[in-house]
Amino acid sequence: MIIEGNKHQTPLHMRADVVIIGSGCGGATVAKLLAEAGKKVVILEQGGYFQARNGDLDQLSDNMWARIDGGRGLDTSTSGEIALMYGNCVGGASVHYWADSWRMPRDRTEQWAAMGVSGHGHDVLTPIFDIIEKDLNVHLPSPDYFNRMNTLFDEGAHKLGWEVERVPQARKGCVKSGHCYQGCSYDAKQSMLVTYVPAAIEKGATLVSDCRVTSVERNAGGAVTGIKGRLVDRATGANRDIAVQVDAPVVVLAAGGFVSAALWLQWKLPNTRNLVGKNFLCNPNTFLYGLYPEPVELWKNIPAATGTSRFRLAQYDAQGKYVEGGYLLHPNQIQVEFLALTVPGFGADHFKLMERLPYMGSAVSWIDDEMPGEITLDDAGNASYSYQVRGVDELKARDSMKKQASLLFASGATEIIVPNVAGTRLHGLRDIGLLDKIDLSNGNYLFAAPHPAGALRMGDDPDKAVVKSTHEAHEVPGLYVADPSVFPMQPSVDPSMVIMALSHIAAKNILERLS
Repeated sequence: MIIEGNKHQTPLHMRADVVIIGSGCGGATVAKLLAEAGKKVVILEQGGYFQARNGDLDQLSDNMWARIDGGRGLDTSTSGEIALMYGNCVGGASVHYWADSWRMPRDRTEQWAAMGVSGHGHDVLTPIFDIIEKDLNVHLPSPDYFNRMNTLFDEGAHKLGWEVERVPQARKGCVKSGHCYQGCSYDAKQSMLVTYVPAAIEKGATLVSDCRVTSVERNAGGAVTGIKGRLVDRATGANRDIAVQVDAPVVVLAAGGFVSAALWLQWKLPNTRNLVGKNFLCNPNTFLYGLYPEPVELWKNIPAATGTSRFRLAQYDAQGKYVEGGYLLHPNQIQVEFLALTVPGFGADHFKLMERLPYMGSAVSWIDDEMPGEITLDDAGNASYSYQVRGVDELKARDSMKKQASLLFASGATEIIVPNVAGTRLHGLRDIGLLDKIDLSNGNYLFAAPHPAGALRMGDDPDKAVVKSTHEAHEVPGLYVADPSVFPMQPSVDPSMVIMALSHIAAKNILERLS
């Protein structure tokens, strides 16, 4: 059953085995598995229910920002340095992700184990990844899905002696529209909106969209008993005067890496060791633009059919000094309106760049960040994100831009544009040293942050972690977390499949609890 809260007019009071807050990769996976196991499941999603068949995913950025992006695409860290990219719709961030679908590398599962996480080893996750890849039609893209930027990327990498690999994609029937980030208008991208959410509903789950949870209810012993909330006016985001109550012995918090820790604080759940909101990571992106003598048209076909993992792991010398790496490196995809927003300059200078947009290419890196920020609440009780790219992460960021510049020049770019306030230009390899000098702080260079993690860290030691390795909160019996908030560190690849795999483990433990 589907209840669109913005249209519903009467209070809702339901009873369930499990109530799930959020419908992205974590929440939708848990919902599907528990519904298939015969449990009564209610999914609550603060965002709206938008469907391609109704024309809701119309590829118009002003509409899509308002419909599927958290903060309508405008939220940033406190300094303006980090643009927060997250979903606020049924299907969560999977509705606007690129569909890159990686398994977590063995070296990272080993690091997680060393940090106190049990039951999430490589051998445990491998059969789960097999299931997810089959469910989501994950496959390597064929050559016809390479846009010009993808082929230029490979040409540049080969000239530099860097190995490349095709990026696994969760797609079925892709028509190469190039609007993956804005929600697939053809239901080809295998997001939770078109896979696990409808699968859960088919097995009896109830979905309530446009619903804001205002509290997690607990009994005298501290165990959860359900939630209370309000239906939301979709146009304004304001609470309506229509109450929602779901009674359930298990609550799953799956609101996403940017939101779950803030909700925990707003709901005043136990935080005895003051760990909630700490260890906030976000995979900040660096990117550069290159001007080519031929049309590139960044906005066509799928975003990243190819890339290189050569620099995924950071390298250090014998004295422990950073040398290079610590990021993924891929071709970038960005639509015309996003290009207009992010290329530097104003007035006539900006207009000249806009005239050359078809000839503009780009490379992007996801920094495997180690220097965390913190999620707190401001004086008004709203989420506040303190984060600065600093220390070794700043070294990684600058090195990633140098590698991007080297690749763009090797692939034929005649000039490189840095998307910073100063509008720095590189005219050849001799200028790459400028990337060591540009100001990266306080919004002088805008980092995108698509992969929040860590603010409800998982581990067996309650003095170091908020959530057990079972995904149940150390201090709140019956409350489980199934989103990247539990990552003790980033998985070093796109996290979507990792979130789903961990949610399989959470669902298994919930079933054992209910039994």
